[in-house]
Amino acid sequence: MSDLETLSRSILDEIGQAPDEPALEMIRVAALGKKGSVSELLKTLGSMTPEERQVKGPAINGLKSRVTEALAGRRAELRDVAVAVRLAAEKVDVTLPVRQSPAERGRIHPISQVIDEIAAIFGDLGFSIAEGPDIETDYYNFTALNFPEGHPAREMHDTFFFNPDEKGERKLLRTHTSPVQIRTMEAQKPPIRIVIPGKTYRQDSDATHSPMFHQLEGLVVDRTATVANMKWVLEEFCKAFFEVPSVGMRFRPSFFPFTEPSLEVDIQCDRSRPGEVRFGEGSDWMEILGCGMVHPNVLRFGGLDPDEYQGFAWGMGIDRIAMLKYGMPDLRAFFDADVRWLSHYGFRPLDIPTLFGGLST
Repeated sequence: MSDLETLSRSILDEIGQAPDEPALEMIRVAALGKKGSVSELLKTLGSMTPEERQVKGPAINGLKSRVTEALAGRRAELRDVAVAVRLAAEKVDVTLPVRQSPAERGRIHPISQVIDEIAAIFGDLGFSIAEGPDIETDYYNFTALNFPEGHPAREMHDTFFFNPDEKGERKLLRTHTSPVQIRTMEAQKPPIRIVIPGKTYRQDSDATHSPMFHQLEGLVVDRTATVANMKWVLEEFCKAFFEVPSVGMRFRPSFFPFTEPSLEVDIQCDRSRPGEVRFGEGSDWMEILGCGMVHPNVLRFGGLDPDEYQGFAWGMGIDRIAMLKYGMPDLRAFFDADVRWLSHYGFRPLDIPTLFGGLST
């Protein structure tokens, strides 16, 4: 075997065993590059005699052609393999379902939904939404609501107090949304028709209580506001919220420092089915809220003359009525941030509650 044939077999074997394109490029440079083995042989043709050139020229050029063809063929093979590997890694199973868009996948928290439902109902009745700070003074949270210093009624609220300031006064996390009543009366002349949804705070925690919870407060102040008006407003709200054509209600005497007379409200329900409460039917009763006529002292603290104006107010737990309406057994799950729970009980982002379209449809 001649040296030319040995070189040819060596280069072709290397080309056939090249694992990838970078290795193949190194072989090409070693054979056909400026100082490659085949290129060096081509340089010797110039120093040969015509007779030698006539014999070796075709042989060396034939070697160059074989190497070039082998390189091209191996490069094509390597590219096909690379494409196959990439396709295997990036393949898409077209039988999988299409992923939902964020608008379809996302959920509105039930508390946010219920607040929107409340706003829709009372907005239709001519009420506006009022808000106030979560951090309150003792004056707005207790004193202006007819809780005198040292009054036993203050013990009804397990309050979160802040450390005293430089004046020795302690601010607190509001225990109810009632301070907004005083702030509204100070800033707005009657007639006043507001509802106040918001967060409140008390030191309590179990399946039906949370240290932070949501409360709804309502206030009407006018020259002619009466208990009859209050009963009608509350009845209309309960019918619309629980989406029933009628609901029985009974009013029981109670005590709240900021109302006189004060009343507890029970609504008709049916609890004969385990784990289910139906409103507007049955012979059972369930306490749902507290209400009453605004105490004259509270009107005075709000800057109004109780001989000229009177009003009524009510309050209820938003978390509790959400649990009753949508069958949620444990209040603590509202604040666990469990995506599975939210996916089950949450509402679609575009399910905006309206009275004409249905609150919860």
